[in-house]
Order: sequence, then structure tokens, then C-alpha cells
Amino acid sequence: MEKYRFTYEDIHRTARDIARRVREGGFEPDLIVAIGSGGFIPARIIRTFLGKPILAVGIAYYDANDKPTDTPRKVQWIEEAERTLAGKRILLVDEVDDSRVTLEYCVRELLRHEPAEVAVAVLHNKDKEKRGALPQDVVRYIAGRTIPDAWIVYPWDAEDIDEHDRLAAGNPRIE
Repeated sequence: MEKYRFTYEDIHRTARDIARRVREGGFEPDLIVAIGSGGFIPARIIRTFLGKPILAVGIAYYDANDKPTDTPRKVQWIEEAERTLAGKRILLVDEVDDSRVTLEYCVRELLRHEPAEVAVAVLHNKDKEKRGALPQDVVRYIAGRTIPDAWIVYPWDAEDIDEHDRLAAGNPRIE
């Protein structure tokens, strides 16, 4: 299977572009919600540019062997988050939109707490048919990059970052 590797520099540039597009698109979030574990680092970088607080939730859709399960499930959901969502504009951040099932699940959970608006931002959107669908209540969807359907290896998953960056340099070009 073809793999794409992105460096921390790639991630930073993509997150910076997402933040710019959020601002230029007229969406002013009150807070960022990061889907863990993949959304933690992009959300933190986006925070640098938007200056908004971050809440984190853990949603699992894969098992220990990276195989999808039947449905996503909460593995971390902070009660404090529930008390602060009503009437807020939320930017939900994850690293990749693969099947869209996790994003759909998380948005529906957030909507139960009556936010004013929800927008979704992902570093990478895989160009493929999605099994999940974002509710109509999502005001904006921002993908940093749309890429072919291939396995993504992020730098935070690397055991040897130098080897990861060397392999990333040989990636096929993604525009």
C-alpha cells in the first residue's frame, strides 16, 4: 500500500493555512475541540494562529490493530466541555477525514449540547467515498489538503524522526 509521510514542517504549514482560511472565511470560533489522539497536534498549532482555548475529546474508531470497529466510541469526554459548549462557535479539528464516520459521530455528540455553530477542519481529506456524513448544522468544512486514498504516516507516530523525514522527502508530490 502506498504511504504518505508528512513532516512536522508540512503539518505546521497546513495548520497555518487552515487557520488563515478559518479567519478569511468569516468563522470566528470561541473554542477549538481536538479529536484525540490525531487531532491534538494540529489543534495546538491552529491555536497558535487563532488564539482560542482547546478542549479535547477522545473518539476511537480503530482497534489496537488499526482495523475499523463497527461504530466510533467515546474514550475520553470531558464533562467540563459539555458545560461550555452551549451557544459557542466550535472549530472541531482532526488529522484526517478518511471514512468521515468519526467526524460525523463527534459532530452529532457536540450538537447535543446546543452550540451556536460547528465548523470542521482536518489536515488531510482522503479523496474517496465517505461512509459518514456531516450534519447540515456544520457551517464550514476545511481540509488543509485533499490527498489520494493512501495510508498516512504522521511524524508523531514515528519512532525514528530522522528516518521518517528522509522517507517523507521521497513522497509523491501532493498539491
